[in-house]
Amino acid sequence: MNKTQIVSAFAEKAGITNKDASMYFNALMGVLADNIVEGDGVIAIPDFGRFSIKHIAERQGINPATGEKITIAARDKVVFKASDSLPYFSRKHSCE
Repeated sequence: MNKTQIVSAFAEKAGITNKDASMYFNALMGVLADNIVEGDGVIAIPDFGRFSIKHIAERQGINPATGEKITIAARDKVVFKASDSLPYFSRKHSCE
């Protein structure tokens, strides 16, 4: 599912226009991104899951094209852990 499809489904489920749904979706994504990057780095949504930052240490790898050993730099990445009750989320949180 891409952004356009998410916005359309959101608009239909909430009974609002695609334009409004897109505005709300963009605002939500902005809030989430700001918290991950500049906030405490954790977003917990009950019955859905948790987004958090995980540090990946520097490690050795091999360039598949040349076979040469390379150093892969350390980095942070966003990880998602689904809630055990995620399958029930869509039925429990409808807008109807």
